[in-house]
Order: sequence, then C-alpha cells, then structure tokens
Amino acid sequence: MAIPHPTGSAASRSSMSNPIIHFRTLFFLCSILFLQACEKDPGEGGNSVIKGTILERNYTTFPSRYTETGAKDVDVYIIYGNEGNAFDDRTRTSFDGSYKFETLKKGDYRVFVYTEDTSATNFGNTIEIIQKVEITKNRSEVAAPVMTTIRL
Repeated sequence: MAIPHPTGSAASRSSMSNPIIHFRTLFFLCSILFLQACEKDPGEGGNSVIKGTILERNYTTFPSRYTETGAKDVDVYIIYGNEGNAFDDRTRTSFDGSYKFETLKKGDYRVFVYTEDTSATNFGNTIEIIQKVEITKNRSEVAAPVMTTIRL
C-alpha cells in the first residue's frame, strides 16, 4: 500500500495555482483599469478654466437705438462634451458681465445663455445662444466668445 504524499499527488500539485502567477495577473488587470481611468471625459476634476463675458443690449427705441453693457446676474450654463442637451453646471455673471467655470478637464464644452427672441415668429419668448469651447491642454485658461443678449 502506497503512502500518500503530504502535499497531495503529483497531478494535484501541478494543478495548484502559483501565487506569483496570480499576482502578475492581478497586477496586469489593475494596470489596464488604471490606464482606462486616465482617459477622462470632459467635466469637473481638472485644472483648467473657461471664462467669458455676456453683454446685454438694451433697446430704447427699437430697433435703431440701444446701449450695450456687461450683463450682471445672468445665468450662464455649461454642457460637458458634445452629447445631450441638459446642462451640467451653472454660474452667474459678475457686475461687469464676466463669468468663469473652473476645475475643468481637457475636452469639448458648450456654454450657453438665454436671451429674448426677437424673431417675428417667437417674439416675447426666449432662445439660447450657444458657443462651443475646447480645452486642449491641462492648466489652461480658455476664453469663450462674447455672447450678447437682447433686452427689449
């Protein structure tokens, strides 16, 4: 009668897993997940800034005479990326019409503001003015195009 080996048969020893192989496999999988996490979508969590100015055009005698000043206390919205229509963040303009969105990552953004619609079909309603802005590198400050709202 044969006495069994304390670690099992040769067949069972060969099928036992090697802890070094498990460590390498785990390290490889974690590395892949980490690299995918480095691919960041636009949005918060970065170190870049989008800033801009909203002007307000006030008509005194429509349409020939108007004054144009910085639009104070106006809501400005931002959408992260090129997908969707719901805004991701909002800020208000300062006394001079300036605004800023901070802590943004590289990527494409859409900044918009609402203004009165002066078209003949929707007179009295509001429409949005949308500007596309791209942040191409980290630690950058990008100026959005000036947007002019209309106040009748």
